[in-house]
Amino acid sequence: MLSREKLDSVLDRFAVIEARMAAGAESDTYVQLSRDYAELEPIALKIRDLRRAEADLEGVEHLLDDPATDADMKALAEGERDEAAARVEALTHEVQLLLLPKDAADERGIILEVRAGTGGDEAALFAGDLFRMYERYAANHGWKVEVVSASEGEVGGYKEIIATVEGRGVYARLKFESGVHRVQRVPATESSGRIHTSAATVAVLPEAEEVDLAIDEADLRYDYFRSSGAGGQHVNKTESAVRITHMPTGVAVAVQEERSQHQNKARALQLLRARLYEAERERLAANRAEARKVQVGSGDRSERIRTYNFPQGRVTDHRVNLTLYKLDEVLAGVALDEIVDVLVTDHQAALLAAEDA
Repeated sequence: MLSREKLDSVLDRFAVIEARMAAGAESDTYVQLSRDYAELEPIALKIRDLRRAEADLEGVEHLLDDPATDADMKALAEGERDEAAARVEALTHEVQLLLLPKDAADERGIILEVRAGTGGDEAALFAGDLFRMYERYAANHGWKVEVVSASEGEVGGYKEIIATVEGRGVYARLKFESGVHRVQRVPATESSGRIHTSAATVAVLPEAEEVDLAIDEADLRYDYFRSSGAGGQHVNKTESAVRITHMPTGVAVAVQEERSQHQNKARALQLLRARLYEAERERLAANRAEARKVQVGSGDRSERIRTYNFPQGRVTDHRVNLTLYKLDEVLAGVALDEIVDVLVTDHQAALLAAEDA
């Protein structure tokens, strides 16, 4: 439930920020105030809309309770009351959603990792299909995708591919993609027409900044080796590929896509930082879940989360029991938003239930 005191505190804080900005704060302070203003403005405006709607409903109720109101006016007010009450209910829900705890990583870019699972060559082909789906989805949203490392399958696709996806709100939209994705289809190499089931795993890690995680240089081991991919004479002559191992945790990353050792080292550090940051986020989320008896974190990556059935042209997300007969549109990155929207709504509902509890 929304308490009046909580809404008043939001409006009061917003008014203070407005006043301080209007008074001309110093540059450093002004930057922080601008961020706070941008974060609070949509909430404050929605609360003001709610207050106006509540006042309208109160006015209609007063008319209906007033013995002096004639029958025609009361009949008119009855219709207005239903409309006003519906508006109050809708705005209350919108304000509740806006006041939900924000994931600090939601506005960030991501490290996207797609790996072939069970199914051999067919799994690698499916991993390629999934990566292209995310590439197209990113393009539709105006995000930038850059491959960090890739290991191609024997007949196409990828055994593993890792990329960065840069843009605003990338993690908020794609964080629910982590998990096991299953495909059911007849492989091109299958002469008898039997349907095979293969799988690929997807991991979505929010990009970490240096302020998020302190890494002691003494804890890192660097190994340099020759790139194994395409590159002609450059590959044979220079040890440009880099592997970095975080000794305390054993987490290791390797990058060989860039042509210089310096670039690969920077990429590898970026990837390592993201993996360590996500591990820490998951540890904290697990602790909160145990304390509150409610899991609102990123979910269990070992679960099968979605099935892509080619013979039936359908995609089923098992977490929310959603089935779309739009396989081609989903893989084209066009209809993926329909799935993401439902997942976001389901997550918000879980957060609201946790707040009420």
